[in-house]
Amino acid sequence: MTAIYDINHVTTYRYEAPVATARCALRLTPRGDFGQRVVQSRIDVTPAPQSMSERIDFFGNGVAEATILTPHTRLRVALSARIEVVRGPFPAAALTPAWEDTRRAAAAESLAALSPTHFLFASRLAPLNAAVADYVRKSFTPARPMLDAALEVMTRIHDDFDYDPVATQVTTPLAEAFARRGGVCQDFAHIMISGLRGIGLPAAYVSGYIRTIPAPGEARLEGADASHAWVAVWCGAEFGWLHLDPTNALPVGEDHIIAAMGRDYADVSPIDGVVLSSGGQKLEVSVDVRPLPAGAAAAAGDTRRARA
Repeated sequence: MTAIYDINHVTTYRYEAPVATARCALRLTPRGDFGQRVVQSRIDVTPAPQSMSERIDFFGNGVAEATILTPHTRLRVALSARIEVVRGPFPAAALTPAWEDTRRAAAAESLAALSPTHFLFASRLAPLNAAVADYVRKSFTPARPMLDAALEVMTRIHDDFDYDPVATQVTTPLAEAFARRGGVCQDFAHIMISGLRGIGLPAAYVSGYIRTIPAPGEARLEGADASHAWVAVWCGAEFGWLHLDPTNALPVGEDHIIAAMGRDYADVSPIDGVVLSSGGQKLEVSVDVRPLPAGAAAAAGDTRRARA
């Protein structure tokens, strides 16, 4: 089944004092793999950058880099994109290998960009934590199929933790979010990743979007008004990376659009960079993901643009 989405993601920074210069790295355009095709995309930056370039980072994420030399008190970054998503059914959990076999296989994989080897160890925002590892370990009974256990962890996090946008901030340590049993999608993803790595299993952080308008009769998904985050779990060479959303207790399907993948949020933050200024700043983010009729993709070719 095919799903097509128009995405509009607008980020606005307002500064107390003028910014003399800024250098930004933008990871906004969705990936063109994992069952996705970028039909068209465009990034607009105001004020206009003096230079703007595009590259692919180590993990295969698209990065637009902008250098702004015009003094400003307001920075606006807007993504507009059309994405086609085609994903098959999730595999039966019982068919995936025992988690102990997955753990052994992960260490023997290559060093390619998305090799599970890169996602076995502690990272800056997903440090190892004994309490978190113990929490996850309860689901990994001897010889249990990898996906079956991971699905249970996903559901337990959803049931045990409260979605609370004011409970944490982007800088809240993982241990604090775990102790509070509350937070947002970023916290839940980091907790699940830390716990899986704590028992020797590879897990990756995924940023992206979920549809704003739910299907008829379905509840609105948490995180639909902002960029979203979830976890990719490696389930052996045959099954590869399977994506799980602990915020909504859902295997990732056609309602999710993958933007970037890395070890934690620091690898995939939608907007990162350095500004030369003093004083504080205010951030506003608006995300709209709208499903379109299945024939919409045919109206446009595969084009990508990053511009001022």
